[in-house]
Amino acid sequence: MKDSMTWEDTIKKIRKEDAFKELVEKAYFDEDLELNVNRFGNSEEFKETLKIIRSSAPKASSILDIGCGNGISSVNFALQKYHVTAVEPDPSFTIGAGAIKKLKTFYALDNLDVYEAYAEDINFKNNSFDIVYVRQAMHHANNLEKFLKECVRVLKPNGLLLTIRDHVIYNETDKEWFLKAHPLHKFYGGENAFTAQEYKDAITNAGAEILNELRYYDSIINYFPSTNNEVNSLKETNKLNQKKRLVKKIGKIGNSWFVWNLYCFLSKYEPLNEAFIPGRMYSYIAIKK
Repeated sequence: MKDSMTWEDTIKKIRKEDAFKELVEKAYFDEDLELNVNRFGNSEEFKETLKIIRSSAPKASSILDIGCGNGISSVNFALQKYHVTAVEPDPSFTIGAGAIKKLKTFYALDNLDVYEAYAEDINFKNNSFDIVYVRQAMHHANNLEKFLKECVRVLKPNGLLLTIRDHVIYNETDKEWFLKAHPLHKFYGGENAFTAQEYKDAITNAGAEILNELRYYDSIINYFPSTNNEVNSLKETNKLNQKKRLVKKIGKIGNSWFVWNLYCFLSKYEPLNEAFIPGRMYSYIAIKK
């Protein structure tokens, strides 16, 4: 079945199957477009994203939202009073530009413009936008270098580039594991991922300076829909289990604060290991130099 369905076909299919009910909800793929907008607008991911934007670009008024799918981010930015330009190559009313246009009408948003195009082919003037926001789209780039060059080209000087939740792989073997584990790739064959270094090189080569690389466990932006409580609980459980293994190996002295911290320092122990997450997600905060 791989490659035999379009992205729109895939979304319509999983909406009908109980096995994908949670995925449809958590990924904002519901047929009710307004419901998707409300869920995303109230999500911890979006709240954290707004914090970054307001602290990094407090005077920004215009946002270019690239690869924006069914419009959950574009509409929510517009509802926050930004002037938003949404760019999405898929024309469908299910998961693409058609859906965004429906939402634009529903919310009566005169501060939202919708264009159908790939990021590599946007035709906006240089230095046009205060912010370029890319959510879960950079890893789909047909040409990663050109994708980022276009993003940076249309940014104003010192403008903010914010790429959100892109799949990161370590090598080709890791990529194969990710693609096999992805719940929807088998239907439409459209998933992809790059190494962190490939993302960073493309961003810097395009003329932007990376201010922060948010790895998977660095921010709820990346690990959402897991909650902070869930991640903190996992962290404490892993630390407890590792301490038990250390005590079993060296005796009760492994329980002491000094020995435990020395062990963590020397072994570079991390209680949260993103290597166990297939296609773990990273986000990048950068400015145009």
